[in-house]
Amino acid sequence: MSKPFPADNPFLRGYYAPVCTEADAAHLPITGELPAELCGTLYRNGPNPQFAPRGPYHWFSGDGMIHAFHLENGRVSYRNRWVRTPKWALEHAEGEGLSGAFGNPAVSDPRIVKLNSTVANTNIVCFGSRLLALEEQHAPFALDPATLEPMGDETFGDALVGPFTAHPKLDPLTGEMVFFGYSARGRFSPAASIQSVDRDGRVTRADVLELPFASMIHDFAVTRNWIVLPVFPLTGSMERAVSGRPPYAWEPDKGTRIALIPRHGDIAQTRWFDAPACYVFHPMNHHEDEAGRIVLDVMKYEVAPLFPLPDGRPSSSQSPAATLWRWTIDPAGAHLGIVETRLDDRAGEFPRFDERFCMAPYRHGWIVGGDAGDARRGPTGVDGLIHYDLTAGTSQSWMPPAGDRCGEPVFVPRTPEAPEGDGWLLCALYRGAENRSDLAVFEATAIARGPVALAHLSSRVPAGFHGNWRPGPLR
Repeated sequence: MSKPFPADNPFLRGYYAPVCTEADAAHLPITGELPAELCGTLYRNGPNPQFAPRGPYHWFSGDGMIHAFHLENGRVSYRNRWVRTPKWALEHAEGEGLSGAFGNPAVSDPRIVKLNSTVANTNIVCFGSRLLALEEQHAPFALDPATLEPMGDETFGDALVGPFTAHPKLDPLTGEMVFFGYSARGRFSPAASIQSVDRDGRVTRADVLELPFASMIHDFAVTRNWIVLPVFPLTGSMERAVSGRPPYAWEPDKGTRIALIPRHGDIAQTRWFDAPACYVFHPMNHHEDEAGRIVLDVMKYEVAPLFPLPDGRPSSSQSPAATLWRWTIDPAGAHLGIVETRLDDRAGEFPRFDERFCMAPYRHGWIVGGDAGDARRGPTGVDGLIHYDLTAGTSQSWMPPAGDRCGEPVFVPRTPEAPEGDGWLLCALYRGAENRSDLAVFEATAIARGPVALAHLSSRVPAGFHGNWRPGPLR
């Protein structure tokens, strides 16, 4: 029997609360003027548990739900669907939740543990004709782009080694996709796969790198010549998990270790260096400058948010927030290390840029301003948008009314050949006073003017993670 969701978990209330319905809306009401150039679909993924979990709930562990906004001929349609993974299907058939957070074996049904299913709740990417729902402990889960119906695991001809990150990097010049997966030798194992596939989905690299300790590695960086894999002290432990302690916990005494891996060389040529304890969920972009130095713009936390110390105590007295930093690494230097420059002192997350400039010098970036992971702010919380002109060293922001929350912004170029930053910024905008959402469309480099168009939902898009734009008609 389906049970009520726990009332005391802030990630199951308000903006973060799951929706229990799937919907189709062919014609959303629009205010403002929808740009005629926009033809394509914005897909957004995020955790939306189908049933109350067993044991404590963690925001990162809910079932994936895709929210798809299709824009064409001045119209906007909407569809949302759970990602029908094997876990979702088993629980749906049973009519109740069978899994603990992160599939914790201490509280999960043995059938769930044996199934070892993805929850596919973190990102949704387009690769060739494939639409892939991603998390970071399993293979991608393929969906039909038009219907969002399940198509099963994508293993690239059974050549995939271990799990697959939620943040693969797509090379705009070659069409190659570079990715990694932590826990490559099994749950909480101190190893990561380093892999790539060509534009046709053929695996071109499949290495395994031994790590100094098991770590939750959410994202990484790729340049023309280097892969940068950070191992932050957010550690994973099967011993903790089976004993009822936190499966993932903050252990700053371990410090940070960073692997510098030749993109076109042998894994044995990897070089390691130390960095202070910190945590980064997301870089904005990464490239090499004219001197061959690696430049990474990252949203850095001093303390990993959303996870406790190994004994279960909070890792910080208040919710940690990320700010934008630039890390510079000189691979030719006598001693590897990071030179840090703080680019902004305002809190933010979910950095995005013009993806056509991935792995290249770039000028424009956008983030959600505010602490997107602080669910305790209640109805007065607000998240806006910030646009950075990194060449001019300037920024502008837009803030909605109190109680409204912006989701991750996604850049869409005006045309495929448009200059960097010339286009639109799209995001799901939660309207707190009405408990529903809009799709907001901004002029990308003039966000301070506010949305040029809003497509109105009568329902809510819950707090989620990542999305991407797929250009063109659905078929």
